[in-house]
Amino acid sequence: MTALSILDLAPVAKGQRPRESFEASVALARTAERTGYRRVWYAEHHNMRAIASTATSVLIGYVAARTETIRLGSGGVMLPNHSPLVIAEQFGTLETLFPGRIDLGLGRAPGTDQRTMRALRRDNTSADTFPQDVLELQGYLAGRSLVPGVEAVPVADQAVPLYILGSSLFGAQLAARLGLPYAFASHFAPDHLHEASGLYRDTFKPSEHLAEPHLIVAANVFAAADHAAAVEQKTVAYRARARMMIARGPMGGADFSDAEIDAFLASPNGRQLTNMTRYTAVGTPDEVRAYLEDFAASTAADEVIVTHPAQNLPDRLRSVELTAAAMSLPV
Repeated sequence: MTALSILDLAPVAKGQRPRESFEASVALARTAERTGYRRVWYAEHHNMRAIASTATSVLIGYVAARTETIRLGSGGVMLPNHSPLVIAEQFGTLETLFPGRIDLGLGRAPGTDQRTMRALRRDNTSADTFPQDVLELQGYLAGRSLVPGVEAVPVADQAVPLYILGSSLFGAQLAARLGLPYAFASHFAPDHLHEASGLYRDTFKPSEHLAEPHLIVAANVFAAADHAAAVEQKTVAYRARARMMIARGPMGGADFSDAEIDAFLASPNGRQLTNMTRYTAVGTPDEVRAYLEDFAASTAADEVIVTHPAQNLPDRLRSVELTAAAMSLPV
């Protein structure tokens, strides 16, 4: 059976405060823990009012203190935005506080726009040293620093496992070369999923961390007892997503009606946005199970990590529960 996990973007719905989003993340993690999901990850994004998971390590600690057993981690920390030493200190602290429960997924994208990149003190060459930064971080976490005279404190009794995240062939190649698990962001960047998955498996080199490849693929899920209700949740959520994306552009100040958003999504530019969420399971539990099983099989994935983007928290939690029951997760 393919393992099932959750990616939580800590969404902030219109009219909601970030604190409510964080409490919703706690409720989601508790539901995932109770229903048998393997892990919950949080994504680093910046300068997006609709996403509250900017301080990823802080949110992980908040949720970890309010759950008991489920693994929690980053999906991911955008390493070029940070010093490897600082990330090692943060996640070494988390692993010390919550032993055996912390993951560290790493990406090289900015997770934001060009202006915010500059505010982060990041430039267009920051990602060039990503492979070296991963190795430096790995050394700190294992208590085998590659920088003479510098160590990350605290060093946890057990090193935090690293995962390479990506949406291109670069991440697949790096994860395979370093012998690390690989997670593909197919929930919003689907185009290279199968090519990257095959490349990762075909070129994987065993390491002290991982004897065989471990592939995680991502999908969106709207599960409801009634098919029409799931479709409506998807429609509402993807309209909100379109508004969020438009808000970051030159038309950001405009207030578009549902009809205008639907017309945009049907246009050539809008279809490009719609394609980003190509891998979406929507419907009853049986329909969601069939979709996820086929999706995992198409890439020979070891694990599927899903987002539950329904705008209303009760709908989101019900989607988590229904999907877990449909996939017969062990509890």
